[in-house]
Amino acid sequence: MNEVFDNGKFSHGHQVAALEKELAEFTGARHVIGVNSGTDALVLLLRACGLRPGDGVLVPAYSFAATATSVVLAGGRPQFVDIDPVSYAMDPAALAAAVTPDSRFVMPAHLFHQMADMAALNAVAARHGLVLVEDSAEAIGMRQRGVHAGLHGAGGVLSFFPSKTLGALGDAGAVLTDDPGTAELVSGLRHHGRLGRTLGDFSAISTRSALPGVNSKMDDVQAAVLRAKLTVLDDGIRRRAELAAAYGERLREIPGIRRLPEVVDRGPGSAAVFYVYLVEAERRDELVRHLALHGIGTEVYYPTPLHLQPCFAGSGHSPGDFPNAEAASRYAVALPFHPDLSEQQLDRVCEAIRAFYSGRTQ
Repeated sequence: MNEVFDNGKFSHGHQVAALEKELAEFTGARHVIGVNSGTDALVLLLRACGLRPGDGVLVPAYSFAATATSVVLAGGRPQFVDIDPVSYAMDPAALAAAVTPDSRFVMPAHLFHQMADMAALNAVAARHGLVLVEDSAEAIGMRQRGVHAGLHGAGGVLSFFPSKTLGALGDAGAVLTDDPGTAELVSGLRHHGRLGRTLGDFSAISTRSALPGVNSKMDDVQAAVLRAKLTVLDDGIRRRAELAAAYGERLREIPGIRRLPEVVDRGPGSAAVFYVYLVEAERRDELVRHLALHGIGTEVYYPTPLHLQPCFAGSGHSPGDFPNAEAASRYAVALPFHPDLSEQQLDRVCEAIRAFYSGRTQ
């Protein structure tokens, strides 16, 4: 960070270029393009992949809002698909049933600790001629059959929001792709349509893009922070796995906990990464209030499924259309989870949960 301030280049500079190179080495992507948020990464990726106004984009009904709002911001129309109740990711059979003549893209989201079934989703996409892009914002370090998340289709994204497995001090994101044309377009779109990959030398970049660009450059301060944290990312991932196992041991026998996280076997070379520790709990909202009274924070992912959000009322869906997504929204809650969490703190959380379900709520 001192180098950033001494250099005076605060955006779209050499720290960003260095981070892009290091992320490419970590993920195996041929191209990484730093932008100012994971949401912008989705919007720019969709535009660069040829999304046209009104195109249907099949997205999971259960995800963070940006999975669907990015489609609208890019000019497309979200088409919702139910999820698999174990992985919380788009269900391949539900995808096949949801394709319409207007569908041109499919965008699965990798949530919480593991990837969607990319082999099955790619097969459906190929059968129907769909462009597959990945909302892999939460998925740094996740791999399926040796391929990092975001590289199983036309491209993917990473979010570096502070709570993420690799988090900045504010918003930041990146696009991952193996396609040089997509990379070139995203690189231009993030900086007002200026095509060219030479960071910090605007005299070498001309505005030749046929698409209007935006200001979505990554700040060098965030890139410097991410470069430092990237050096200890593997340690943090290992610690998250240890904490997940410890939670599982303590919560397994507590009545009222409907489901603990399960890692689905996706074949050799696959890796899960626990971004959050999510359980499904009976009387979820009461449990959340009980834990809050005891000074224990939680996060509800996600209280309203996307197809029932007011901003998507025009999609024509109603309660009951996507039962797995609606069940997850009703029962799922994330418990305190980060690499610095101590065993004593974890025990305190589990004891408070055990007390709630045994009726000891004082």
